[in-house]
Amino acid sequence: MANRHLLRTVAMQSLFQWDFGKQEDDLPAIVDANIAEFAPGVEDASFAHELAEGAAEHRQEIDAFIQQWAPHWPLEQITNVDRSVIRIGIYELKFGKSQVPPKVAINEAIELAKTFGGDASGKFVNGVLGAIFKDMIAKGEATEEGDLTDDGEGDTGESEPATAVAAEVVPVVAEADDIAGDAEPTSS
Repeated sequence: MANRHLLRTVAMQSLFQWDFGKQEDDLPAIVDANIAEFAPGVEDASFAHELAEGAAEHRQEIDAFIQQWAPHWPLEQITNVDRSVIRIGIYELKFGKSQVPPKVAINEAIELAKTFGGDASGKFVNGVLGAIFKDMIAKGEATEEGDLTDDGEGDTGESEPATAVAAEVVPVVAEADDIAGDAEPTSS
């Protein structure tokens, strides 16, 4: 497993644990413990810290994006896994300092959702992040090719939910034929 993918996994697990504990635990300590347990040989674990702590720092803005782009799914009805994956994906798309190409961030989030979520998690994550990506293109923040056009700083997202099929956004995931508003998050 590549280091960045492994560190995304650690970040997602840490964010899941922190969210499950009602955000009362020390997130950096959770990340450190998960790195020690799941990625002991990684030399530079700062990427996991950036993702988990950045998603937590921007949680209110990120949750507003989730509510905007998955309007049929209140946050409390989205599973903790799906919510954690989407939060990391949105953080990478809108706020991340690493300047990961949007299509890479979306594909990585889909893979996390497929690995740790339920049967519909990959489609649901693809729908939400794909709609945000299409909005970024419309606002000139990204190109169709997936390049960022600004400094990666996020906004509050005032556009209407996307109506395009998610598969058009990230063609690598051919079976993703539901948009975020219609795809069902997994229930667990």
